[in-house]
Amino acid sequence: MDVQSAAKILIAIGAAIIVIGVLLLAAGRFFGFGNLPGDIRIDGPGFSCFVPIVSMLLLSVILTIVLNILIRIINRP
Repeated sequence: MDVQSAAKILIAIGAAIIVIGVLLLAAGRFFGFGNLPGDIRIDGPGFSCFVPIVSMLLLSVILTIVLNILIRIINRP
């Protein structure tokens, strides 16, 4: 692999990370992502802890479906 193809791959990965970040930001504002039932929030005197269990499970399922669709499209004969 030459340097130019490695650079293109890194640019594509960076662009994908930016798109995913923007989608997560939009999901949090419009769909209540991060405030779902099952997300644990502990507030105490001087500290707070947030564990988004259900939100991360939902994100995992969505990304699995999207990646499986993309892999099937790419691997078509």
